[in-house]
Amino acid sequence: MSFTKVTITTDVAAPPARVWECYTAPKHITGWNFASDDWCCRSAENDLRIGGTYKARMEAKDGSFGFDFESIYEGLEPGRLIDLKMADGRSARTTFEPISTGTRVTTTFDAEDQNDVEMQRGGWQAILNNFKAYAEGA
Repeated sequence: MSFTKVTITTDVAAPPARVWECYTAPKHITGWNFASDDWCCRSAENDLRIGGTYKARMEAKDGSFGFDFESIYEGLEPGRLIDLKMADGRSARTTFEPISTGTRVTTTFDAEDQNDVEMQRGGWQAILNNFKAYAEGA
């Protein structure tokens, strides 16, 4: 199956080790893993190893809707790279690159075929922007 690849990026004003910790530790994931203020990440689990599972429960704060995001680690270089395979067969790769002002975080993901690609880009970018704000303030 062929998927449309979408890339999003942000520069985080924090050192790579801090950015990695905020991105991978469940206690931090629940603080940033949602696209808007009317959503939240109720729980997160992260078995950070090849073959390990990443799970996050995202919900509307009013309880009207929610879903589980689950994936398996297919590639991992601590502090540098995460390759995930989602339950529906799509992939996502996130890289962490040291830059002079902190860390550049870039994610390339396979778009699903039920929603507009630009809508998906916007949603994933909103989550990444939320991550940036969290990591810079945490």
